Amino acid sequence: MKKVILAAVSVSLGAAALVGCGGEGSDEAFEGKSADTIAADAVKATRDAKSLRIAGKAKQPDGNEIGLDFHVDDQDHCTGTMTGQGAKADVVQVGQKAYVRGDEKFWQNTLKGKPGTEKVIEQVQGKWVASDPAQSGTEGMCDKQAALAMLDSDKSERKGMKKGDTTEVDGKPALVLEKNQKSGEKITLYVATEGEPYILKAVSEGGEAPSETVLSDYNKKVDAQEPAAGDVVDLKKVGA
Repeated sequence: MKKVILAAVSVSLGAAALVGCGGEGSDEAFEGKSADTIAADAVKATRDAKSLRIAGKAKQPDGNEIGLDFHVDDQDHCTGTMTGQGAKADVVQVGQKAYVRGDEKFWQNTLKGKPGTEKVIEQVQGKWVASDPAQSGTEGMCDKQAALAMLDSDKSERKGMKKGDTTEVDGKPALVLEKNQKSGEKITLYVATEGEPYILKAVSEGGEAPSETVLSDYNKKVDAQEPAAGDVVDLKKVGA
């Protein structure tokens, strides 16, 4: 399945594609609509939302688990946390200004043992590091439309899904859409049955990078604020 780039340390979350087509079911939710119509409506609603929260985790082939929890809107506001390879980092973006605050392991992974690494790490601990959004490695998550486009980039993955039962995701009723891949991977999508047909969850099982992604907080304000100037450092000037 497609992957969303998370951070400068090449942390990524394998996430199931957002859409599915084909197949019929007997469930009363979306009565009279085929699975492909439901999926198309769900993708449009999700992409048209002004903001949302994307939270998930995935296991890589090497056994390392990676994760993210981001709030993002269509006005370049973003705030979240990412984990992976034993590291953790917080991210904030406001307009064209992005900031990353990582733990020691995060910066060790990022700097990869370059000369002066330990000195740099000492100076950035507990600080926000200013970064160009286009170079921070977080653009795949902090650009809402780009993130959702990545999840829907392989149109071939839309074929052959079928309607399943209704269930709940965090207390919200949802219709299950399922697909069993020839590779043995199973994709399960959960689409809201009340209000807008937002995608509430996507799960991938049995593949090389099993994952679970939950989408929530649709159209809620993203509280992204620039860090205080005294808490921000320029990585290019650290150790100079």
